[in-house]
Amino acid sequence: MRAVSIRTILPNVVTLCAFMAGVTSIRFALAGKWELAVAAIALAGIFDGLDGTVARLLKSTSRFGAELDSLSDVVAFGVAPAVVLYLWTLEGLDRLGWGVALIYATAMALRLARFNARLDDEEEPRSRFGYLTGVPAPMGAGLLLMPMMFDFATGADTIREYSFGIGLYGVAVALLIVSTIPTLSLKALRVSRSLFVPVMLIIGIVLAGLFVRTWAVMFFIGVFYLASVPFTVLGFRKRMAAKGERRQ
Repeated sequence: MRAVSIRTILPNVVTLCAFMAGVTSIRFALAGKWELAVAAIALAGIFDGLDGTVARLLKSTSRFGAELDSLSDVVAFGVAPAVVLYLWTLEGLDRLGWGVALIYATAMALRLARFNARLDDEEEPRSRFGYLTGVPAPMGAGLLLMPMMFDFATGADTIREYSFGIGLYGVAVALLIVSTIPTLSLKALRVSRSLFVPVMLIIGIVLAGLFVRTWAVMFFIGVFYLASVPFTVLGFRKRMAAKGERRQ
């Protein structure tokens, strides 16, 4: 057998860490350790962001890694969040609650399948302009778990009683995931030199907030993301219209 460089293995190890963090979140949920369950999914998101970076730095991207990454995302950001939210509150809705969990997990699987199918499509307008199609997997998981984050931040432990409303919210998140609305890609964001220091200061404030009031800051990040979606769609349409005018 041909030897495989350790450089090729390392990014896949990071992907496996994301996969195992997602599965571990289910274990914490079964034990009723809700904050640890959500934290494990957040950790999976960190690993998911690192694996691609590690692969590019080591110049070890591969088709195997891409497939493994998608399988990991389905579990860590599709199945795991659905099970965690179901055990936390949707279980009280019986079959309806399980239906919501299935809808979300299915939506995530379909989104990732669509992403893989368009992986090499450089002519897709959203890709050319630096946008994603629909809400990305880690953010989708974060949005789904926002009701839990709100409860953790306030310490009220009352929002979980509104199972039906949370179920409707879960379906709405699933629709955002499989939608074709353009969403911003962090890789495509550019900061001018004049704004570099202020942006770094804002990032520092957010990081400090994560250490001090983790769940509150994560909840408001989700709120900010949802609020930015209409502006993102508007910006994409303007860029499309401008390109159309130049073609004419």
